[in-house]
Amino acid sequence: MKRCRSRAPGEGDSDLAVKMGARQVASWLVLLCFISGRTSSGAALDVCASCHVNATCDHKPNGSGKECNCRYGFVGNGLTFCLDKDECQLGARRICGPHTTCHNTFGSYYCTCLEGYSPTNNMNSFIPNDGSKCQDIDECRVEGLCGRGALCTNLEGSFECRCQLGFTVFNGREPFHPQKDLSTCREVSCGPPLMPYNSTLWSATGTSYGDAVTLVCEEGFLWRGGDNTSVCGADGHWSKPSIICEGVDCGSPPTFPHAHMLWNQRSLLNSKVFYHCDSGYYNSGGSNVSSCGAAGHWEGADVVCQEIECGRPPLIEASDLLWSGRSAPGSSAEYVCKDGFKNTGGASQSVCGLDGVWTRPTMSCQEILCGAPPLLPHAEHDVVISFTPGSTATYRCQTGFDYDGGDGVALCNTEGSWTEPNISCSEVNCGAPPEVPHSLRLWDLTSTVGSQALYQCVSGYHSEGGPHVSYCSLRGVWEPLSLLCREVDCQPPAFIPNSKRLWDGTSHLNSEVHYQCEEGFVTRGLRNYSRCGADGTWEDVDLVCEEISCGPPPTPPHTNLLWDGATRPASMAMYECVTGLYHASGAAVSTCLTSGQWTDVSVVCKAVQPAISHLSLAGEKCLRWQAGRHGGDSEMYKVTYVGSRDFDLDFHDTGKQFLRSKSSQVQVCLNLLPVANYTVYVSAVSAKLTVAITTNTSLTVPSPPTVYYKEYETPVPTLSLRRSPDSLDSISVYQVFVLPVGDIMVFDCWSPEGPNSTWAGYITAVIQVGRVKSEYNFTVGDGRWYGGYYNTPLEEGHSYYILLRVQSRWKRAVKSSCVLWAKVKGTSYVLKLSLLCAAACVVLLSLLALGGYFHLWCVHFRL
Repeated sequence: MKRCRSRAPGEGDSDLAVKMGARQVASWLVLLCFISGRTSSGAALDVCASCHVNATCDHKPNGSGKECNCRYGFVGNGLTFCLDKDECQLGARRICGPHTTCHNTFGSYYCTCLEGYSPTNNMNSFIPNDGSKCQDIDECRVEGLCGRGALCTNLEGSFECRCQLGFTVFNGREPFHPQKDLSTCREVSCGPPLMPYNSTLWSATGTSYGDAVTLVCEEGFLWRGGDNTSVCGADGHWSKPSIICEGVDCGSPPTFPHAHMLWNQRSLLNSKVFYHCDSGYYNSGGSNVSSCGAAGHWEGADVVCQEIECGRPPLIEASDLLWSGRSAPGSSAEYVCKDGFKNTGGASQSVCGLDGVWTRPTMSCQEILCGAPPLLPHAEHDVVISFTPGSTATYRCQTGFDYDGGDGVALCNTEGSWTEPNISCSEVNCGAPPEVPHSLRLWDLTSTVGSQALYQCVSGYHSEGGPHVSYCSLRGVWEPLSLLCREVDCQPPAFIPNSKRLWDGTSHLNSEVHYQCEEGFVTRGLRNYSRCGADGTWEDVDLVCEEISCGPPPTPPHTNLLWDGATRPASMAMYECVTGLYHASGAAVSTCLTSGQWTDVSVVCKAVQPAISHLSLAGEKCLRWQAGRHGGDSEMYKVTYVGSRDFDLDFHDTGKQFLRSKSSQVQVCLNLLPVANYTVYVSAVSAKLTVAITTNTSLTVPSPPTVYYKEYETPVPTLSLRRSPDSLDSISVYQVFVLPVGDIMVFDCWSPEGPNSTWAGYITAVIQVGRVKSEYNFTVGDGRWYGGYYNTPLEEGHSYYILLRVQSRWKRAVKSSCVLWAKVKGTSYVLKLSLLCAAACVVLLSLLALGGYFHLWCVHFRL
């Protein structure tokens, strides 16, 4: 065998040596030697037949024959092996280009783009020899990629997000990437808007950037100028509104003809004025109360004073009015519901009152409706155009079904519900014909096509509608019937004025109703009952109820008649002795009897000395009078009083005392409240004599509250007080005074307006006492407005006394009391006045106030 020379690496197989290890190379050399040996033995070698499956057989360049070459993408000798060539080992950028990843395959490779890039061939991969490369992807083309309120900016191979105007970044910072970060853009929110003093929110579009709110003045204030809008800015803050709100004052209330008003002379918001018609008139308009509204106008009153006359009674929908035509006070009118309606309750009578107004009947008539008829399987009903009692819904089987039995008619009853039809339908058979309520059916029991059933109403019912015959049709159903057997119904019997009906509520054939005159009326006529006839009407009734009248009552001598003019049974007439006489004995009341006669009157009147004379009131408290007695040594006196206030319409003070006295000069002291209009009645019980006197009590000095005096070292101290509610709170105010320490001054607690212009102090708040609860805290210098006074912050480095004055004012009367509330110390210098000096000044002021009050009281008592 011919020895084969081994071919050294590098002789045409440089690529092979790169890929193969030493052991693999040795094995292939042995194989090559074996092949060469066969060739040298003289056997003819077919080169192309020996090529590797991944090789091609090509002509040698010099034309000396053929040789085996590995295909593109493979390396080897072309005969025994052709191994895959890893093109990607040279690097993706060198093989595929920038922004790529190289992927080796068996015999080839392909390229893909990095994240943020895409091939220009619009496919998932590419091979560089087709001219494709990786280009940047514009991610911002995707709408909403960054989220709501964010702007997208494209970058080379990526993108970033920033918040647009009106939004701010949340959970991170800008720029951000929504797929890598947790950051998002949230709308800028300004929170609750600012509201100037005495204003409130009217409308708002929201609290995000660019939203606007509209402010209006609070109730009791009017817009007098400034801007009333505020806009949420990009910085999360509202623009400051400049609305100016001033308190409402309605001025004098309007007047109405023939009417007088009760008014406390106040014209602020919610102040009220009450109107009352003059004697002989009544209010035929609307409300008699007018309130001062938020727009600065008196509102609500609609008073029309007309002479007393009730006119026509009010109407009730769906009812009939039974009325004699009289509209004088005491006249009455009755109401009954119309046919097809039912009484759902309430008063069915209206009476003309002394105020010229009919009492309001509350009876309600509701139409009786059954609603939609019930649904049945395999059946349908005709169109129902009426849902009132007596209406019917006729059912028939659908096409392809036969009537198999049951009732095919639903009746709307007086209870507002449909009777339940039980029609049954089956295929190809008409079945039994439908039944008509309250009728007899004549039928030969056949249900084939053309069969017929005849109907006639039973006794007590009359027929309504069309034909009385039903046919079995080709559709397998009986032809629908329009026949309706309606029961004879006379409807409710008529009303006879001044009578009541004795009736069981039925109105069918032979039903009866009996009439009986009401108490105070006598029966005139021959027939007092009626029967429902076959024609559906009630028989006529010959009955009239005439009112019993006693005529004018008798008038005994020396008496005055107290009588309302009524002459009906049970009407009463009362008698009193004329002036100068007293009731000595006998009955003083006469009653109208059912016989039409007044009972006897036996009152005896005798002359007496006045039991009470020279009645007077001393010191607004004590009553004095001269007693003139008769019939005994002593007299029992009853003293009652009633008080009211012009400024408080809800105020009502009453009292009562009894005393027995033998003295000719009698005195009793009462507990009358201040600033009230009193009427005092003194009655001698046995003499049956009453004398009245009127008086107006004066305004008293208000009681100061309990304050907790304390010294503070802060420019905004919070002070507290405790008070007991008083009946004069509605006309009293708290006035808070600030007095600088160190000034020499005289403070007059009883001055209506406070210190004069040369005084260095000032009023910092005025508070309505009626709005203060039993415990109240007030912060001096909080910068707010109280009763039209600005609560100015205290200056640091200065010391002040805080004085509280309670002032009651009614018309021209003013009464005050003062109390030292607190002392606020300065922090930058030593105070000029000591606490001892301040206390001495307050004691002096209190003594002066007490002395002045007693002086005024004594002067008033002497008057």
